[in-house]
Amino acid sequence: MTVPPPSPPASVAVAIFAHQEERRIGRCLASLPLDRPDTVFHVLVNGSTDRTAERAKAAAGGRANIFVHDIVQGGKSRTWNHAVHRLLTGRESTVIFMDGDAEIVAGSIDALVADLAANPAANAAAGLPMNGRMAAAYQAGLRAEGGLFGDLYALSGRFVAAIRDRGLRLPDDLIGDDGLVASWAHTDLQPDSHWVHDRVLACDGAGFLCEQVSLFRPASWLMQYRRLTSYSVRFFQNRILSDIMTREGPDGLPARLASLYGEWLPRWRPRPGLTGWFDRKALQRMRKAAS
Repeated sequence: MTVPPPSPPASVAVAIFAHQEERRIGRCLASLPLDRPDTVFHVLVNGSTDRTAERAKAAAGGRANIFVHDIVQGGKSRTWNHAVHRLLTGRESTVIFMDGDAEIVAGSIDALVADLAANPAANAAAGLPMNGRMAAAYQAGLRAEGGLFGDLYALSGRFVAAIRDRGLRLPDDLIGDDGLVASWAHTDLQPDSHWVHDRVLACDGAGFLCEQVSLFRPASWLMQYRRLTSYSVRFFQNRILSDIMTREGPDGLPARLASLYGEWLPRWRPRPGLTGWFDRKALQRMRKAAS
């Protein structure tokens, strides 16, 4: 793969992660203010074998501030590292991260930028889920816990520059970026004893819409099955991450979490109930990765 040059100078960069999203990437991009001044958009098509890249280029309409990157290797965390360390300049005021299967509500980018500008001690701002029967509960959880959803969040440029300067990277095989990035933001890249809740904001003016599971679309059932298995992998990975972040902080993270599975797998058992089914699938996947 040819390594593209870093972004041209811009105040705001938007990273859009897209894996096998040929059906939804057009709607995602249509929801964005692609003509927003001083803003660069990076569509990060990763590990895709469908027409995601082709449809993203068509939706971009030849705009000079939209770049479609067709990256052979998949994995959101690996692609996050690529974006932060190889595509950004380190001089952005705000960097926004979102998923290519989400649509954002009007005004979200402006709201995220404004919230971080108004709160210079904050490192991150979360967009809020706006649809689905659990939306209100998820919004309350984000406010109470200071969490991030990978569908839409923003980091201050100062914080991203600190990540770049220290050469910090997410483990390439980490399921999802948002939990660990939120931890980095709360602790200001220190161990968990430095946790400060107000370093992550819940942005009331920013929101996203996600595709819901439907009884009338069998493809969405398979999507949810795979998602729940990945959530179980993430549950076990988070136990490793919590231990590392407590003892060492971000500098103790391995390049791949699978390198530590041999030590941790004997300690784990599936949880009770239906969750245990997905835990068993997750542990099978993790044993395979460890070997």
